[in-house]
Amino acid sequence: MSIGTFTIHALDPLKDAELLHRWVTDPKAAFWMMQDAKLQDVEREYMRIAAHQYHHAYLGLHDGEPAFLMESYDPRYVELVGLYEPEPGDVGMHFLVAPTDRPIHGFTKAVITAVMDELFADPRTRRVVVEPDVGNKAVHALNEAVGFVPVREIDKPEKRALLSFCTRDQYLAARGAAV
Repeated sequence: MSIGTFTIHALDPLKDAELLHRWVTDPKAAFWMMQDAKLQDVEREYMRIAAHQYHHAYLGLHDGEPAFLMESYDPRYVELVGLYEPEPGDVGMHFLVAPTDRPIHGFTKAVITAVMDELFADPRTRRVVVEPDVGNKAVHALNEAVGFVPVREIDKPEKRALLSFCTRDQYLAARGAAV
């Protein structure tokens, strides 16, 4: 059964700020750590990302409607500097599924799959790196379902995180494709 069509495009920090503000301040987005953010805070944060050479934000659409936020970053310069030894082709990733009153079974796994497809569409991407909060058990399970392997816990300024990696081969194996 198909869940629908996913597309991903560059985020417009000013045009999309109101939508993002609703998403990041929703109680289900607690691990995004923007619960108390004002609209201007969200605008400022995504303007900062838009201007950053090594950090990018994207809006994900499901059948043409905004449904998730995706960020990619170069861990040599953003988020994980000094916390692990980056390898050539490493790409960091964050994603947030929009809150909904009408959940679709399997939707979040379909979103992370679309995100991983997008990241691995770039032939330079050899490994995706994530650092979710150690307490975010739901995202740990999703990450493992698409091939991530937890490596160790690390201390970031804002949280204790579970550093995990997923190579292209691990991702393809998790998807059931021939490696």
